[in-house]
Amino acid sequence: MNEEQELVQSWNDFCDRLKEAGEIIQHSSSPQDAFNRAEGFRYLTRVLRAGLESQVESANPSYPRFFQLANETIKIGNDNPDNIYHNANLDGRLDYRIRGHRGTVHYMSFGTKAGGYQTTGTMEPTGQLEAADLEIDADGRFEILVSRTPQTKNWLPMTEHSNSLIVRQTFNDRETEVPASYEIECLNPQGSDQLVPAEFMQRLAASAEFVNGTAALFAGWMQNYSKHINQLPYDDQEKCQRAGGDASIHYLQSYWKLAPDEALRIHAPRIPRCTTWNFQLSNYWMESLDYRYHTVSFNQHTAAHNEDGSVTLLVAHRDPGNQYPNWIETCGHDQGGMLWRWIELQEAGQFPVNCDVIKLENR
Repeated sequence: MNEEQELVQSWNDFCDRLKEAGEIIQHSSSPQDAFNRAEGFRYLTRVLRAGLESQVESANPSYPRFFQLANETIKIGNDNPDNIYHNANLDGRLDYRIRGHRGTVHYMSFGTKAGGYQTTGTMEPTGQLEAADLEIDADGRFEILVSRTPQTKNWLPMTEHSNSLIVRQTFNDRETEVPASYEIECLNPQGSDQLVPAEFMQRLAASAEFVNGTAALFAGWMQNYSKHINQLPYDDQEKCQRAGGDASIHYLQSYWKLAPDEALRIHAPRIPRCTTWNFQLSNYWMESLDYRYHTVSFNQHTAAHNEDGSVTLLVAHRDPGNQYPNWIETCGHDQGGMLWRWIELQEAGQFPVNCDVIKLENR
């Protein structure tokens, strides 16, 4: 088979592998109604966009660029509505420089990872640097060196197995905070930035594996969360880190499901000292609900607190009235994922978040 024939075969294999991803959406453990299934198939198209961007368009680690695996219309793994995410592909054997402006966003972290949903199904942490630890000049500008070799300041560590970077910017108030801006370059690139047919075939296959790996991973999580529907226990933190989670976040993660006349009351009896916290609602495929047009999350800035400092949120299909000012809209969904984050906890121990299902009075 010559190279032209191999290219045709790689395209056919790519299409066949995408078709196989549909079996995840149709699995017997997934919701069987048309609404949730349609969202599942739309989810695959979104993950495909992310896969092509990461595995094809931005795949060359010698010529890196920032792209987004999650944004307003691409959503993966309970993506945070308070976040701006950026990703870049790296090679742990090379060195990189990130230059940028800090802005005023409340929290920001840079994390190097090893693996990927298209290969190992994990994104193991290999180094982290937070904005609070950056040396920043009087104009708000910073420079970060990303390498295996330790640096005297603003060093983001890698290992030889590091192959990606995640940047998280977490807002308390998107309306008033200014996001950071940054760019990345490789200091010792290898090879050319031109398209190579053999490499393209590998990258096309990787993008299809990214779709299958991502969908299968988080469908499995939801099956596990079905053991504690409408509760918010602490998740396995090591598991969350292996999937690309932030080392400074504690995750409480689960599954919600409500009848038309039910609501889920969520109560944090004590807010510990932390940089911030947030709660979000997602659909069954662990995509954050549409925060552009609906209130689907709260954080320490946006939530109304009780007189004793505690916080009570209510997930409900309709406005519950003044008794519950922190109303989280279900946006036509009857079930899905949910997540509470404690970000940069400054106290030891676990801080529970209690849940109970209540009936809403007819109005």
